[in-house]
Amino acid sequence: MSVGGDRMGDMLILAATPLGDSRDASPRLVEALGSADVVAAEDTRRLRSLAAALGVTPAGKVVSFYDAVETSRLSGLVGAVEQGRTVLLVTDAGMPSVSDPGYRLVAACVAADLPVTCLPGPSAVTTALALSGLPCERFCFEGFAPRKDGERRRFFDTLAREQRTAVFFESPHRIAATLATAAEVLGGARRAAVCRELTKPYEEVRRGGLAELAAWAAEGVRGEITVVLAGAEPGSVDLTALVGRVAELVEDGSRLKDAAGEVASAAGVSRKQLYDAVLAARRDT
Repeated sequence: MSVGGDRMGDMLILAATPLGDSRDASPRLVEALGSADVVAAEDTRRLRSLAAALGVTPAGKVVSFYDAVETSRLSGLVGAVEQGRTVLLVTDAGMPSVSDPGYRLVAACVAADLPVTCLPGPSAVTTALALSGLPCERFCFEGFAPRKDGERRRFFDTLAREQRTAVFFESPHRIAATLATAAEVLGGARRAAVCRELTKPYEEVRRGGLAELAAWAAEGVRGEITVVLAGAEPGSVDLTALVGRVAELVEDGSRLKDAAGEVASAAGVSRKQLYDAVLAARRDT
């Protein structure tokens, strides 16, 4: 069951919260904060700070709802909706469930045939996409980039042939390594945009090739970060020619993996894709 419109009561309400500027809060969010029976917040302190900035006092009980307690809180929140109460779910910024707590609670309410609605609002995904200057007609959202190097390389390998613009989140502590890996796997010329501190006073959008952005990030980056990556261009690379170039470097004394990485980076293609093509060509000869 899903409901919307002006009805507020005996339901789960997902509400988008500002990314940084409290003035982006919708009037419906302010109304819901002041009337909900229960407010489930990713960080209760940040919720109270937001409420103060909006000039509203939460009328109901405020409970924490972050990753570590999400599962244990489900039954109580679902039970509250079953008892005819309004449960408002908010996260620190943006839309609940989108790389934030919320999915399990929505699924539990849907399974119990309880009403769920959403108060739309700010989204780092669509804000960054619009600011990137990259094609927006078709895109995919990839959540957070993996932390470990091997998994991160496989992550970018899957995007090597992806023709849609891709959006993902990254922490300021890992962004330099992530962009360096992306440049190595996808090629330094692949276009991207790094958006940080969206809607905040120090908002910044850096656009350029992955190699250029990796060099910039190596100097240190702070704040909340969203990366927008250009999609692969169909039919733009002649793999046969690149395989031949790799063979030339190997004949000159380069290791196969080093040669494939060098040529792939210069051509803007996946290192794994080119390496596999070289191996396939060797098997066919």
